[in-house]
Amino acid sequence: MKENERDAVLLRQHRSMEERVQAGESCMVKLALDMPAVVDEMDDAVSRAWAAMPERLYLLDREGRVAYKGGMGPMFFRPKEWEAAIERLLGDA
Repeated sequence: MKENERDAVLLRQHRSMEERVQAGESCMVKLALDMPAVVDEMDDAVSRAWAAMPERLYLLDREGRVAYKGGMGPMFFRPKEWEAAIERLLGDA
């Protein structure tokens, strides 16, 4: 992707969990993300289960049910919509 080249976010395919974690940490720093992040196992089970390719934003309620599922990212991320869903969920708590 041209954006990745422009932002110098170029990573080779991970060969180990250690490499995958390092790549995630590198992206968090490079993109100045200030939010919790998790890294899927090498089998990509979570990614497949949640249709996470391309990226998606999910919000889970306290019972683990999906309270919000965003569009395919990053083009269809709707941060204000996601924020409103968070506020609704916190208001229900």
